[in-house]
Amino acid sequence: MTVLEMLRAAFKGAARNRVPLSPALVHGWLAACDSGPGPRPYDYARAIAEGFLANPIVQRSVRLVAEGVGQAPLACPDPRLATLVTATSAGQSLVETLAAHLLLHGNGYVQILKDAAGTPIELFALRPERVKVVTGPDGWPCAYDYTVQGRTTRIPCEDEHGWPQIITIRAMHPSDDHHGAGALEAAWQAVLIHNAATHWNRALLENAARPSGALVYETADGASLTHEQFERLRRELDHAFAGAVNAGRPLLLDGGLKWQSMALSPADMDFATLKSAAARDIALAFGVPPMLLGLPGDNTYANYREANRALWRLTLLPLAEKLFAALRQGLAPWFPEAVLGIDLDRIPALSEDRERLWAQVSDADFLTRAEKRLLLGLPPEETAR
Repeated sequence: MTVLEMLRAAFKGAARNRVPLSPALVHGWLAACDSGPGPRPYDYARAIAEGFLANPIVQRSVRLVAEGVGQAPLACPDPRLATLVTATSAGQSLVETLAAHLLLHGNGYVQILKDAAGTPIELFALRPERVKVVTGPDGWPCAYDYTVQGRTTRIPCEDEHGWPQIITIRAMHPSDDHHGAGALEAAWQAVLIHNAATHWNRALLENAARPSGALVYETADGASLTHEQFERLRRELDHAFAGAVNAGRPLLLDGGLKWQSMALSPADMDFATLKSAAARDIALAFGVPPMLLGLPGDNTYANYREANRALWRLTLLPLAEKLFAALRQGLAPWFPEAVLGIDLDRIPALSEDRERLWAQVSDADFLTRAEKRLLLGLPPEETAR
C-alpha cells in the first residue's frame, strides 16, 4: 500500500469513527443572523460597512496583521507547495486573504482546484459570508454551498476519489461546531462607540464648533412668538449660523431674544477620552499593540521595537501557524511530508531573539552538533547537503 493510499484509508476511517454532533449545536452564528424576527445584535455585512470600511482603527489593525502574515518569509523547501501557497490574485496573496477572513469573519475556506489527473493546481479562498455548511445525518459537514448573485454551487468535502476539495480554517467559538468567532465581532461594541464619538465631533464642527443653546424670548407682557415667527427664526439660524464656514459669526438678537447656553462642554462630555478608550479596545480585540496604531497614553511597551516584537510573538506567529497547519493538513494527501511555515531567521523584528537563541545553543557544550541543529530548527546535515 502506497503512502497516499494509507492516507486515504486513514481519512475515511476517521470519518466513520466520528462522534455524531448534537443537532441543537449545528446552527452557526451566520444562521442566527439570517433567521427569525427581532433585533440582530451582530450583522457581518453591517460590521464590514461600519467597521472595516468606515473605521480607521479596524482597517489599520486588520491590514497590519493580515499583510504582516501574508508578506512574512516562507519556509517551504518544496517548490510546488510554495507556488500554491504564495500565489496571488489581483496583488493579494492567499495567506493575506485568509488572515483577513479569520480576523473579520472568524472562518476561512480554501477550495482546492485540480487538473485532470487530480493534482492541485490552485488554492482559491472563498468569501466566508457566501459559504453555508451542509451537514450529514451525524451533524458533520459533508458539503459546502457557495452562493454568488443568487446562484448556489454545492462543493462536496471530498471528490469521487475521496480526495479533499475544501480546506476549512476557523477561529475558536466555544458554542458553535462549524463556525468561528472573528475579532471584529468581539470589537463590535467598541466600534459602535468609536463611530458615535466620531459622528459627535463632526456634528459639533458642523454646528459652529460649539455646544448648542437656546434663544429665550422675553417680553414685559409675557407674550410668545407666533408659529410663523418661530419657523422664520429657525430657518435663519440654520442658514446663517450652522456649519463650519459660519463658525464664529456673531449672533444678532432683537425683539427680546436672549441667548442661553444649555449643553455641556466637550470637556465635560470627555468624548476624546471615550473615543481613545474605544480605539484601544478595538486594538486589543485584534491583538495589535496600541502604540503601533498611533494611540496615545500607552506605557506598556518601552518603544516601538518592543511593540513590534510583541505583535509578532503574540499575534502574527500564532495566526500564521493556524493557517499553515490547516493548509498542511488539507494538502497532506499530495504533500505528506510537507514543511510549511515562517522562516523566523528572516524576520527583522525577531532578529535579537534569534541571535540570543543561537548564542545560547552554541555555548551549550553538553549538546551534540545534531541536537543543536534540531533546537535551531535546522535540517540534519545530510539533508542540508
